[in-house]
Amino acid sequence: MSLVHGSKVKLFALSANKELGQEIADYIGIPLSECTTVRFSDGEIMVNIFETVRGHDVFIVQPTSAPVNETYMELLILIDALKRASAKTINVIMPYYGYSRQDRKARAREPISAKLVADLLQAAGASRVLSMDLHASQIQGFFNIPIDNFEALPCLVQYFKDKKVQDIVVVSPDHGGTTRARKFALYFDAPIAIIDKRRPKPNVAEVMNILGDVKDKNVIIVDDIVDTAGTISVAAKALKDAGAKTIYMACTHPILSGNAIERIENSPITELVCTNTIKLPEEKKVDKIVQLSISKILALGILNIIDGKPISDLFKYDPTIRY
Repeated sequence: MSLVHGSKVKLFALSANKELGQEIADYIGIPLSECTTVRFSDGEIMVNIFETVRGHDVFIVQPTSAPVNETYMELLILIDALKRASAKTINVIMPYYGYSRQDRKARAREPISAKLVADLLQAAGASRVLSMDLHASQIQGFFNIPIDNFEALPCLVQYFKDKKVQDIVVVSPDHGGTTRARKFALYFDAPIAIIDKRRPKPNVAEVMNILGDVKDKNVIIVDDIVDTAGTISVAAKALKDAGAKTIYMACTHPILSGNAIERIENSPITELVCTNTIKLPEEKKVDKIVQLSISKILALGILNIIDGKPISDLFKYDPTIRY
Protein backbone atom coordinates (compact mmCIF):
# COMPACT_ATOMS: atom_id res chain seq x y z
CA MET A 1 0.00 0.00 0.00
CA SER A 2 1.32 3.46 -0.97
CA LEU A 3 0.53 6.34 1.37
CA VAL A 4 0.88 9.89 0.06
CA HIS A 5 0.31 12.56 2.70
CA GLY A 6 -1.87 10.10 4.63
CA SER A 7 -4.00 9.04 1.63
CA LYS A 8 -4.00 5.60 0.01
CA VAL A 9 -2.87 6.23 -3.57
CA LYS A 10 -2.21 4.02 -6.60
CA LEU A 11 -0.67 5.20 -9.86
CA PHE A 12 -1.05 3.18 -13.08
CA ALA A 13 0.51 3.87 -16.47
CA LEU A 14 -0.96 2.24 -19.56
CA SER A 15 0.79 1.56 -22.86
CA ALA A 16 0.63 5.03 -24.47
CA ASN A 17 3.31 6.60 -22.26
CA LYS A 18 4.66 4.41 -19.47
CA GLU A 19 7.81 6.55 -19.30
CA LEU A 20 5.79 9.63 -18.31
CA GLY A 21 3.99 7.56 -15.68
CA GLN A 22 7.31 6.42 -14.22
CA GLU A 23 8.62 10.00 -14.07
CA ILE A 24 5.49 11.10 -12.18
CA ALA A 25 5.79 8.14 -9.80
CA ASP A 26 9.47 8.92 -9.12
CA TYR A 27 8.66 12.55 -8.28
CA ILE A 28 5.80 11.64 -5.94
CA GLY A 29 7.86 8.85 -4.39
CA ILE A 30 5.59 5.86 -4.98
CA PRO A 31 6.01 2.81 -7.23
CA LEU A 32 3.95 2.38 -10.36
CA SER A 33 1.21 -0.14 -9.67
CA GLU A 34 1.28 -3.29 -11.76
CA CYS A 35 -1.19 -3.96 -14.54
CA THR A 36 -0.92 -5.65 -17.91
CA THR A 37 -2.80 -5.30 -21.17
CA VAL A 38 -3.61 -8.44 -23.12
CA ARG A 39 -4.69 -8.29 -26.77
CA PHE A 40 -6.60 -11.30 -28.02
CA SER A 41 -6.34 -12.64 -31.56
CA ASP A 42 -9.62 -10.97 -32.56
CA GLY A 43 -8.37 -7.55 -31.40
CA GLU A 44 -10.21 -7.39 -28.07
CA ILE A 45 -8.37 -5.95 -25.05
CA MET A 46 -8.21 -7.22 -21.47
CA VAL A 47 -6.55 -5.29 -18.64
CA ASN A 48 -5.37 -7.21 -15.55
CA ILE A 49 -4.71 -5.52 -12.19
CA PHE A 50 -2.44 -7.38 -9.78
CA GLU A 51 -3.00 -5.51 -6.50
CA THR A 52 -5.91 -4.25 -4.46
CA VAL A 53 -7.31 -0.80 -5.17
CA ARG A 54 -10.20 -0.91 -2.71
CA GLY A 55 -10.61 2.46 -1.01
CA HIS A 56 -7.68 4.01 -2.92
CA ASP A 57 -7.42 7.26 -4.85
CA VAL A 58 -6.28 5.89 -8.22
CA PHE A 59 -4.52 7.87 -10.94
CA ILE A 60 -4.12 6.53 -14.50
CA VAL A 61 -1.59 7.96 -16.96
CA GLN A 62 -2.77 7.49 -20.55
CA PRO A 63 -2.55 10.14 -23.26
CA THR A 64 -4.98 9.11 -26.00
CA SER A 65 -2.58 9.50 -28.90
CA ALA A 66 -2.07 7.17 -31.87
CA PRO A 67 -3.41 4.55 -32.13
CA VAL A 68 -6.15 6.70 -30.61
CA ASN A 69 -9.00 4.17 -30.65
CA GLU A 70 -6.81 1.50 -29.03
CA THR A 71 -5.57 3.82 -26.30
CA TYR A 72 -9.12 4.95 -25.50
CA MET A 73 -10.41 1.37 -25.23
CA GLU A 74 -7.49 0.38 -23.01
CA LEU A 75 -8.24 3.34 -20.75
CA LEU A 76 -11.99 2.72 -20.61
CA ILE A 77 -11.50 -0.94 -19.76
CA LEU A 78 -9.09 -0.13 -16.92
CA ILE A 79 -11.51 2.50 -15.53
CA ASP A 80 -14.28 -0.11 -15.55
CA ALA A 81 -12.05 -2.66 -13.80
CA LEU A 82 -11.07 -0.13 -11.11
CA LYS A 83 -14.69 0.88 -10.53
CA ARG A 84 -15.71 -2.76 -10.10
CA ALA A 85 -12.76 -3.27 -7.73
CA SER A 86 -14.11 -0.52 -5.42
CA ALA A 87 -11.52 2.21 -6.03
CA LYS A 88 -12.41 5.32 -4.02
CA THR A 89 -11.72 7.75 -6.89
CA ILE A 90 -10.53 7.19 -10.47
CA ASN A 91 -8.50 10.11 -11.80
CA VAL A 92 -7.54 10.03 -15.47
CA ILE A 93 -4.27 11.81 -16.36
CA MET A 94 -4.76 12.30 -20.10
CA PRO A 95 -2.24 14.96 -21.15
CA TYR A 96 -3.28 14.65 -24.79
CA TYR A 97 -7.05 14.45 -25.35
CA GLY A 98 -7.70 12.46 -28.51
CA TYR A 99 -10.56 13.72 -30.72
CA SER A 100 -10.19 17.21 -29.18
CA ARG A 101 -10.23 18.81 -32.64
CA GLN A 102 -13.77 17.48 -33.21
CA ASP A 103 -15.26 19.86 -30.64
CA ARG A 104 -18.14 21.38 -32.65
CA LYS A 105 -20.32 20.92 -35.72
CA ALA A 106 -18.60 22.81 -38.52
CA ARG A 107 -20.90 21.35 -41.18
CA ALA A 108 -24.27 19.61 -41.27
CA ARG A 109 -24.46 16.02 -40.01
CA GLU A 110 -21.04 16.10 -38.32
CA PRO A 111 -20.46 14.44 -34.92
CA ILE A 112 -19.07 16.20 -31.86
CA SER A 113 -16.63 13.42 -31.04
CA ALA A 114 -14.93 15.27 -28.17
CA LYS A 115 -18.29 15.29 -26.35
CA LEU A 116 -18.83 11.59 -27.11
CA VAL A 117 -15.45 10.77 -25.57
CA ALA A 118 -16.34 12.80 -22.45
CA ASP A 119 -19.56 10.81 -22.11
CA LEU A 120 -17.68 7.51 -22.46
CA LEU A 121 -15.14 8.43 -19.77
CA GLN A 122 -17.90 9.39 -17.34
CA ALA A 123 -20.01 6.32 -18.13
CA ALA A 124 -16.99 4.08 -17.54
CA GLY A 125 -16.58 5.53 -14.05
CA ALA A 126 -13.93 8.29 -14.15
CA SER A 127 -14.11 10.67 -11.18
CA ARG A 128 -11.82 13.36 -12.57
CA VAL A 129 -9.79 14.16 -15.71
CA LEU A 130 -6.45 15.95 -15.82
CA SER A 131 -5.54 17.10 -19.31
CA MET A 132 -3.10 19.60 -20.79
CA ASP A 133 -3.65 22.42 -23.27
CA LEU A 134 -6.99 21.22 -24.57
CA HIS A 135 -7.35 22.18 -28.23
CA ALA A 136 -10.66 23.85 -27.39
CA SER A 137 -11.32 25.09 -23.86
CA GLN A 138 -15.07 24.48 -24.23
CA ILE A 139 -14.35 20.74 -23.96
CA GLN A 140 -14.34 21.31 -20.19
CA GLY A 141 -18.07 22.00 -20.50
CA PHE A 142 -18.64 18.52 -21.97
CA PHE A 143 -17.98 16.96 -18.54
CA ASN A 144 -20.13 16.71 -15.43
CA ILE A 145 -17.07 15.72 -13.38
CA PRO A 146 -14.05 17.92 -12.55
CA ILE A 147 -11.60 18.41 -15.43
CA ASP A 148 -8.35 20.29 -14.95
CA ASN A 149 -6.79 21.84 -18.04
CA PHE A 150 -3.07 22.13 -17.21
CA GLU A 151 -0.73 24.26 -19.29
CA ALA A 152 2.69 23.41 -20.71
CA LEU A 153 3.53 27.13 -20.80
CA PRO A 154 5.76 27.06 -17.67
CA CYS A 155 8.05 24.38 -19.18
CA LEU A 156 8.23 26.07 -22.58
CA VAL A 157 8.83 29.55 -21.15
CA GLN A 158 11.57 28.22 -18.88
CA TYR A 159 13.35 26.60 -21.85
CA PHE A 160 13.53 29.84 -23.83
CA LYS A 161 14.45 31.85 -20.71
CA ASP A 162 17.37 29.46 -20.13
CA LYS A 163 18.34 29.74 -23.79
CA LYS A 164 18.49 33.55 -23.40
CA VAL A 165 16.87 34.25 -26.76
CA GLN A 166 16.81 38.00 -27.47
CA ASP A 167 14.81 40.23 -29.88
CA ILE A 168 11.81 37.92 -29.74
CA VAL A 169 8.57 38.12 -31.65
CA VAL A 170 6.00 35.49 -30.66
CA VAL A 171 3.95 34.28 -33.60
CA SER A 172 0.50 32.72 -33.64
CA PRO A 173 0.07 30.37 -36.62
CA ASP A 174 -3.56 31.48 -37.00
CA HIS A 175 -6.09 33.95 -35.61
CA GLY A 176 -7.48 31.37 -33.18
CA GLY A 177 -4.16 31.04 -31.34
CA THR A 178 -3.72 34.77 -30.68
CA THR A 179 -4.61 34.52 -26.98
CA ARG A 180 -2.08 31.70 -26.48
CA ALA A 181 0.65 33.68 -28.26
CA ARG A 182 -0.07 36.87 -26.32
CA LYS A 183 0.07 35.00 -23.00
CA PHE A 184 3.42 33.46 -23.97
CA ALA A 185 4.79 36.82 -25.15
CA LEU A 186 4.00 38.53 -21.82
CA TYR A 187 6.78 36.54 -20.11
CA PHE A 188 9.33 37.99 -22.57
CA ASP A 189 7.82 41.47 -22.87
CA ALA A 190 7.72 40.72 -26.60
CA PRO A 191 5.36 41.76 -29.41
CA ILE A 192 3.28 39.22 -31.30
CA ALA A 193 2.60 38.58 -34.97
CA ILE A 194 -0.17 36.54 -36.58
CA ILE A 195 -0.11 34.28 -39.62
CA ASP A 196 -3.18 34.95 -41.76
CA LYS A 197 -3.85 31.61 -43.43
CA ARG A 198 -6.58 29.59 -45.03
CA ARG A 199 -7.21 25.87 -45.28
CA PRO A 200 -8.46 24.81 -48.72
CA LYS A 201 -8.81 21.27 -47.30
CA PRO A 202 -7.94 19.41 -44.03
CA ASN A 203 -4.21 19.32 -43.16
CA VAL A 204 -3.41 21.78 -45.97
CA ALA A 205 -2.55 25.39 -45.14
CA GLU A 206 -1.80 28.41 -47.29
CA VAL A 207 -0.26 31.58 -45.82
CA MET A 208 -2.05 34.70 -47.04
CA ASN A 209 -0.24 37.37 -45.01
CA ILE A 210 1.85 38.06 -41.88
CA LEU A 211 0.30 40.57 -39.50
CA GLY A 212 3.22 42.13 -37.62
CA ASP A 213 6.91 42.91 -38.05
CA VAL A 214 9.34 39.96 -37.90
CA LYS A 215 12.26 41.43 -39.86
CA ASP A 216 15.63 40.79 -38.10
CA LYS A 217 13.80 39.18 -35.15
CA ASN A 218 14.07 35.79 -33.46
CA VAL A 219 10.67 34.24 -33.94
CA ILE A 220 8.92 31.73 -31.67
CA ILE A 221 5.82 30.18 -33.24
CA VAL A 222 3.50 28.99 -30.44
CA ASP A 223 0.77 26.39 -30.92
CA ASP A 224 -0.84 23.53 -29.00
CA ILE A 225 -0.50 20.76 -31.64
CA VAL A 226 1.89 19.93 -34.45
CA ASP A 227 0.34 17.14 -36.52
CA THR A 228 1.45 16.88 -40.16
CA ALA A 229 3.67 20.00 -39.77
CA GLY A 230 2.14 21.40 -42.96
CA THR A 231 1.09 24.67 -41.31
CA ILE A 232 4.37 25.35 -39.50
CA SER A 233 6.57 24.48 -42.47
CA VAL A 234 4.63 26.90 -44.71
CA ALA A 235 4.54 29.51 -41.92
CA ALA A 236 8.28 29.16 -41.27
CA LYS A 237 9.10 29.73 -44.94
CA ALA A 238 6.87 32.82 -45.03
CA LEU A 239 8.52 34.18 -41.86
CA LYS A 240 11.99 33.57 -43.29
CA ASP A 241 10.99 35.33 -46.51
CA ALA A 242 9.77 38.24 -44.36
CA GLY A 243 13.25 38.62 -42.83
CA ALA A 244 13.08 36.61 -39.58
CA LYS A 245 16.54 35.64 -38.28
CA THR A 246 15.97 32.45 -36.28
CA ILE A 247 12.70 30.50 -36.18
CA TYR A 248 11.70 28.33 -33.25
CA MET A 249 8.50 26.31 -32.83
CA ALA A 250 7.03 25.74 -29.36
CA CYS A 251 4.15 23.29 -29.00
CA THR A 252 2.61 21.06 -26.38
CA HIS A 253 1.54 17.98 -28.34
CA PRO A 254 3.94 16.51 -30.95
CA ILE A 255 1.63 14.25 -32.93
CA LEU A 256 3.98 14.40 -35.94
CA SER A 257 1.99 12.15 -38.26
CA GLY A 258 2.58 11.38 -41.93
CA ASN A 259 5.69 13.06 -43.33
CA ALA A 260 5.88 15.65 -40.53
CA ILE A 261 9.49 14.83 -39.66
CA GLU A 262 10.60 15.29 -43.26
CA ARG A 263 8.80 18.64 -43.44
CA ILE A 264 10.42 19.84 -40.22
CA GLU A 265 13.87 18.71 -41.35
CA ASN A 266 13.47 20.57 -44.66
CA SER A 267 12.01 23.74 -43.12
CA PRO A 268 13.86 26.86 -41.87
CA ILE A 269 12.89 25.95 -38.29
CA THR A 270 15.96 25.81 -36.01
CA GLU A 271 14.24 23.84 -33.22
CA LEU A 272 10.83 22.37 -32.55
CA VAL A 273 10.46 22.45 -28.76
CA CYS A 274 7.66 20.18 -27.53
CA THR A 275 6.67 18.24 -24.42
CA ASN A 276 6.27 14.55 -23.65
CA THR A 277 2.47 14.55 -23.48
CA ILE A 278 2.90 12.16 -26.42
CA LYS A 279 5.67 9.58 -26.50
CA LEU A 280 7.96 9.99 -29.51
CA PRO A 281 9.24 6.80 -31.15
CA GLU A 282 12.98 6.64 -31.83
CA GLU A 283 12.61 7.40 -35.54
CA LYS A 284 11.02 10.75 -34.71
CA LYS A 285 13.74 11.88 -32.30
CA VAL A 286 15.69 13.99 -34.78
CA ASP A 287 18.19 16.73 -33.97
CA LYS A 288 15.73 19.55 -34.62
CA ILE A 289 13.26 18.26 -32.00
CA VAL A 290 13.72 19.05 -28.30
CA GLN A 291 11.30 17.27 -25.96
CA LEU A 292 10.66 18.62 -22.45
CA SER A 293 9.04 16.71 -19.59
CA ILE A 294 5.78 17.88 -18.03
CA SER A 295 5.96 15.20 -15.32
CA LYS A 296 6.71 17.67 -12.49
CA ILE A 297 3.70 19.87 -13.30
CA LEU A 298 1.40 16.83 -13.34
CA ALA A 299 2.98 15.35 -10.20
CA LEU A 300 2.50 18.64 -8.33
CA GLY A 301 -1.10 18.67 -9.55
CA ILE A 302 -1.67 15.17 -8.18
CA LEU A 303 -0.21 16.15 -4.79
CA ASN A 304 -2.41 19.27 -4.62
CA ILE A 305 -5.50 17.22 -5.48
CA ILE A 306 -4.65 14.68 -2.76
CA ASP A 307 -4.12 17.50 -0.24
CA GLY A 308 -7.22 19.40 -1.31
CA LYS A 309 -5.17 22.41 -2.46
CA PRO A 310 -5.80 24.62 -5.51
CA ILE A 311 -3.89 23.79 -8.68
CA SER A 312 -4.36 27.02 -10.64
CA ASP A 313 -0.95 28.37 -9.53
CA LEU A 314 0.66 25.55 -11.53
CA PHE A 315 -0.69 27.04 -14.76
CA LYS A 316 1.60 30.08 -14.50
CA TYR A 317 5.35 30.33 -15.01
CA ASP A 318 7.19 30.77 -11.70
CA PRO A 319 10.89 31.66 -12.05
CA THR A 320 11.61 30.14 -8.61
CA ILE A 321 10.54 26.66 -9.76
CA ARG A 322 12.52 24.33 -12.04
CA TYR A 323 9.96 22.51 -14.17
